[in-house]
Amino acid sequence: MREYEFEPVRGLPERLPPGEEMLWQGAPRWTSLARRAFHVRTVAFYFAVLILWRLLVDWSDGASTVAALQGALWLLLLALIAVGALSLLGWAMSRSTVYTITNRRLVMRIGVALPMMMNLPFKQVRSADLKLHKDGTGDIPLLLAQAARPSYVIFWPHVRPWHFSPAQPMLRAIPDAAKVARILADALQAFANESSETSGDRDDEMVPANSQLASQSDPVS
Repeated sequence: MREYEFEPVRGLPERLPPGEEMLWQGAPRWTSLARRAFHVRTVAFYFAVLILWRLLVDWSDGASTVAALQGALWLLLLALIAVGALSLLGWAMSRSTVYTITNRRLVMRIGVALPMMMNLPFKQVRSADLKLHKDGTGDIPLLLAQAARPSYVIFWPHVRPWHFSPAQPMLRAIPDAAKVARILADALQAFANESSETSGDRDDEMVPANSQLASQSDPVS
């Protein structure tokens, strides 16, 4: 993790070293992020229930339709402010986020007020999952090595919900998630094969079957 002030390459704090290439780069879809991370629909439904309840109470007390609507107007105003603020936050979060997959690591540029770069080398990735949503977006959470202890608070909302120990950084609400998951799975597989071959060339070193490196070859499902 690092803060930065200059981007020589979009989404990266520095140019890629020789031998490393960018495979994919993208960002969350803001409508999906606002809906799932900031629960815009839930908030809107909550206010809709409150407004309906207020109207029914006023009508039961004998108020006219106009008076009842006027009484519920302040709730409607609060609803518009709340939904608008959460939608704006989702849009800003999506606009400031860049996910980058290379053949060596995953880089996450996150943060609105305080942009930060999260560098996740493939050697720290134990497995990756895929969850698809009806709107065509999807989430790809990553399970990291036990030695890595990512902060749920720092990564939020780019983290798997309700998984605190260990926290799982996540590519969230990305379009064409199945395609991105395949790119990531192939990159992890290639990195694992390359690392295994390199380790196999050393007579005094063996890669155990249950090592973190071996588990990187788990496919994204």
